[in-house]
Amino acid sequence: MSGDSTSKQTLSFLKRRFEEAGIRPRTKFGQNFLIDLNLLKILADSAQLTADDVVLEIGTGTGSLTALLAAKAAAVVTVEVDRRMFQLAGEELYALDNVLMLQVDALKNKNRINPEVLAAVSTHLDAAPGRRFKLVANLPYNIATPIIANLLAEERPPESMTVTLQKELAQRITAVPGTKDYGALSIWIQSQCRAAILRELPPSVFWPRPKVSSAFVRIDLDRPLRDRIEDLGFFHDFIRAMFQHRRKFLRTQLFLAAGNRLDKPGADAILKRLKLDPSLRAERLDVETMVALAEAVRNAAAI
Repeated sequence: MSGDSTSKQTLSFLKRRFEEAGIRPRTKFGQNFLIDLNLLKILADSAQLTADDVVLEIGTGTGSLTALLAAKAAAVVTVEVDRRMFQLAGEELYALDNVLMLQVDALKNKNRINPEVLAAVSTHLDAAPGRRFKLVANLPYNIATPIIANLLAEERPPESMTVTLQKELAQRITAVPGTKDYGALSIWIQSQCRAAILRELPPSVFWPRPKVSSAFVRIDLDRPLRDRIEDLGFFHDFIRAMFQHRRKFLRTQLFLAAGNRLDKPGADAILKRLKLDPSLRAERLDVETMVALAEAVRNAAAI
């Protein structure tokens, strides 16, 4: 590697380096770079990496965070969709033999992670016993939601995700019932994980400056929570359907979400059994209640 790239992740260095390479940050790829070196190190330290960890980083950028992660982890699979940034980062990371760079889109589509990315992570996980999968990244804002949601749908999800997100998304992830931010994403993540906002970040610590504030978020997989959900695919589809029309009452929304699985008497019977007021709205139900409701609908459909 050409020196310590983290010592160069400053505004003046980035501007000069980009000018030398004849490139500019591209909004379409959500390219906003942390220019506060202390914050970059805080993000890496918050992931609590060990020599048994295989890290997935999405959005290589200049490679500064990648280098910090590689110094602590067994392996880093870093993904960059922008060919120009991929080449720029390669000049900094070429000497790190535990870093695999992929120039691909991290998403196959909005509902699925790119299989090439997952295969690369699996190869490193299988290379030695006891290895753990972790996501650590300054996630591009435009793909952050599908990255997190789709990784949790995989058979081998990350043990933890320590990421930079738009503050609004961080609030949705950690929202509680009855608030405007609480919805399907909140339930999907909290039904399987423990999530917390670690630190809020103003636009001034990025270049170019985004129009919104950001946050460091850590999401830790909770195996007992995840294992109690019998059918993750069904549960994911169910909670998304339950929030398609937020203003509808629970009885109506349940009937619509169940599709042809339930008739109205069947929906009423489930609500009565779970002691749920039909005039509630889905946003009032806590995570445990939504898990129980989904399971009741799934079992009814199986009869």
